Amino acid sequence: MPKRGTIRTEGSKGVALLLALAVVAGVLVAGISLPAVGGVGVGIVTASNDLDVKPEDLQEPPLSEKSVVLDADGHQIAQFYEQYREIVPLDQVAGVMKTAIISIEDYRFYQHGPIDIQGTLRALAKNVTTGGVAQGGSSITQQYVKQVMLNKARTKKEQEEALAPSYGRKLNELRYAMGLEQKYTKDQILEKYLNIAYFGAGAYGVEAAAKRFFGVSAADLSLAQAATLAGAVQKPNETDPAAGKKSRGLLLARRDVVLDRMAQLKKITPEQAAEAKAKPLGYKGTPLPGGCESSPYPYFCMYVRADILTNPVFAAFGRTRQDRDQFLKRGGLVIRTTLDPKLQAAADAAIKDRVHATDDPVASEALVEPGTGRIKAMAASRKYGTDARKKQISYNVVADRAHGGGTGFQAGSTFKVFTLLTALKQGWRVDDGLDSPAGYTAPGYSSFTDCKGRDVGDPAHTVSNDEGSGGFKTLKTGTWQSVNTFFLKLEQKVGLCDVVRTAESLGVKRADGGPLQQYETFTLGVNEMDPVTVATAYAAIAARGSYCPPQAVSAITDRNGTTTRYQPKCRQALDPEVADAAADVMRGVFGPQGTMSAVGGIGRDAAGKTGTSDDYSTAWFAGFTPDLAGAVSLGDPRGASTHRLSGVTIGGRYYSVVFGADISGRIWKETMISALKGVPKSSFPPIDSARFGGCGDRCAPRDDVPPVDNGWDPGFGPGPDRSFGGPPPM
Repeated sequence: MPKRGTIRTEGSKGVALLLALAVVAGVLVAGISLPAVGGVGVGIVTASNDLDVKPEDLQEPPLSEKSVVLDADGHQIAQFYEQYREIVPLDQVAGVMKTAIISIEDYRFYQHGPIDIQGTLRALAKNVTTGGVAQGGSSITQQYVKQVMLNKARTKKEQEEALAPSYGRKLNELRYAMGLEQKYTKDQILEKYLNIAYFGAGAYGVEAAAKRFFGVSAADLSLAQAATLAGAVQKPNETDPAAGKKSRGLLLARRDVVLDRMAQLKKITPEQAAEAKAKPLGYKGTPLPGGCESSPYPYFCMYVRADILTNPVFAAFGRTRQDRDQFLKRGGLVIRTTLDPKLQAAADAAIKDRVHATDDPVASEALVEPGTGRIKAMAASRKYGTDARKKQISYNVVADRAHGGGTGFQAGSTFKVFTLLTALKQGWRVDDGLDSPAGYTAPGYSSFTDCKGRDVGDPAHTVSNDEGSGGFKTLKTGTWQSVNTFFLKLEQKVGLCDVVRTAESLGVKRADGGPLQQYETFTLGVNEMDPVTVATAYAAIAARGSYCPPQAVSAITDRNGTTTRYQPKCRQALDPEVADAAADVMRGVFGPQGTMSAVGGIGRDAAGKTGTSDDYSTAWFAGFTPDLAGAVSLGDPRGASTHRLSGVTIGGRYYSVVFGADISGRIWKETMISALKGVPKSSFPPIDSARFGGCGDRCAPRDDVPPVDNGWDPGFGPGPDRSFGGPPPM
C-alpha cells in the first residue's frame, strides 16, 4: 500500500510519463495550447524526465474572517470584513453538501492521492477530442492550493500569477498538493476547501453562502440548495445570483448538472434528482450584515472603527492605517465595546422627541462615564446615509474628524466652565465677583495674551449679553446666568492662556483637529467642538478632576481566543477640591437664577452649563451627575453661521430664537432621567467651604445685596416651563 500523498508507479519511466501526462493534462485543461508533435503523447515523454516533482509545504495564512463588534452586553452591533466568511468545522456541514461538492468537483476524492490521474487523463482525452475545455482535471486538493495562493495575493500582479495557466504554476500546485496530502486527512482538506471557496454574491465559504443564498446554515442545506452551491464554485462570478436574471438562469442550469451527476454516481435516485430539479432556485439574497451603514448604532460604529485605525493603543494591529484596516477586516476579531443599549435608547428617544430627522438643524448627543471615559451612547437626529433628499448624513456628527466626524459646532457658553475652573485654581472663592457691564470692550490689545505671548485683545469689538443682565456678578451668579461680560472680564483677570491650558488639560481640542483658536472670546466658545469631546471634559469634573480619554473599546478577542482588555488611562487634571467647587457652582444652573430654570432638574444631584453661541448659530447643553456625563449640540450642518437657530421650526415647534436650554437642555434632561432610572442616587462631594466658601478680597460692594441661599436644591426643583412661542408666522 503506497503512502498517502505519493503517486504509485511502475519504474522511473512510468513515473515520468504519468506525471508528465498529468501536468500537461492540467495545463491543457487550464487553457494552454501545446504544439502538436506526432500526436498527443509524442514529446511529453521526452520532457518528462526533467520534471522535479517533490512534496512541498504550503504556507497557509489564516483565512480572511469577519470581525464582529459587540455592545457592552455582548450583543452584535456591527461587523467588518474583506471577505464575508464564517468558518465552520466539517461536522457542521450537511452530508448532502459534502456529497454534492465531491460529486461535481472530484468524485474520486477519497480514492486518489494529490492528483487524480484517471480523471486528469480522461479530461485530457475529452478535451482533445472536443477541441475545447469540456472537463476539468484538478482535484479538490489542487483547487484548495490555488485558493490559498489567491488569498495570499495582495497585489493585482500576485493575483494574476496565482491564476496564470502556466507550467510553473501547475507544477507548484502539484508539489503543494502532495505536501498537503501528507500533512492532512481527506476530511481536513475537504473542510478547508469548503471554508475557502468563493460561491458568488459576496459569500466566501459554505456557511456564509448558505446564509446569503438561502437564509439557512450549512448544516441545514437541502438537496436542491446543496446542489446549487456545489454548482456555483466553478464560475461564481458568471453564476452570481445577485447579478441578475441571466446569472440566476445560469446557476439554475448548473444546479441541474450537479443533480444529474449525483444521480449518475448513484448518490441520489433519479426520482430525487427530478424532484430537486423541479424546485425554483430559491435564492433569498439575505443581506450581508457588515459595515457601519447597516449597524443600528452607525455613529458609534464609525467611532470604533476610526479608533482602531488611528489610536496608538491598538498599535499591535499594525503600524499603518492600511495594515490595521486589513487586520480588522480579515482577523476574525470579537470587539467588545462600551456602548450601553439602555443609555443609547434613552438618548435616541430624547432626541427624537425634540428634533425630527428631516429638520434642517441636527441634534447630537454623547454620554460618557465619569472616572473611566467610557462612551456609553452616541446619538443623532439624522439618519446615517447618503440620501440628501431624506436629510441623511454621511459623517459622524457626534464625534471629531479623527473619528469620522466633521468640523463640529461652536460650543458657546459651555466653555465658560473652563474660565470658572481657572479662577478656582487661582484661589477665587465662589462669592468673589466682578462688576459686569451691559457691554464689554477690551481696554487694549494686550488685555489678552495667547499661549505664544501674542496680544489678541480686540478693543474695536464690544460684546454684549445674550442671557443674564449686567451688574456685580460672582462666580456663582455669573455662571448661573451665563453673563458674557462677566466671563470676559474674568478671563482677562485670570489670563487667557491659563484658561486655554485648563481646557486642554481636560482633553479639549477642536473637532477639525486644528489648534484651539485663542482669542479673547475663547471663553464664549468660539471653537468648534463635538459632543464626545465636551462630554468627556465635563465627565472629568464629575470624577473630581480625573480626566479619562474617551474610550469605545473595552476588550478584543482574537481568532485564537486570546483576549486583550483595555483599561481606562486616566490622569489627575484638576485638584479634586477645585472640581468639587466647580460642580457645586454649576448645580445652580438648574436653580431659580439659572439658565435651566425653565427646564428644572432631574431629581438627583446634577450640574451643567448651557451654551448659546453668537447670533444663535448653535445651542448646547453639557452636564453631569456623579454617575454620567453628557453633551448635546444643535446646529445646521449646511453652515451654522448662515443658517441660524432663529425663526425656525424644529421638532414641529416654532422658535423665534433657540437658547441652549430650549432644546439641547431638554434633550439632556430627558436622557438623564431615563438613562439613570433604577440607578441609586449619588451625591457630589461637598464644597470645601474653608477654601472656596464666601468671598475674599473680591466681595460685592456693600450697597449690593449678596446672593441669598434660599435652601433650593437644584436637583429636585421642577422650575417653571418656558413657552415655545406658538405656531410659525404666516
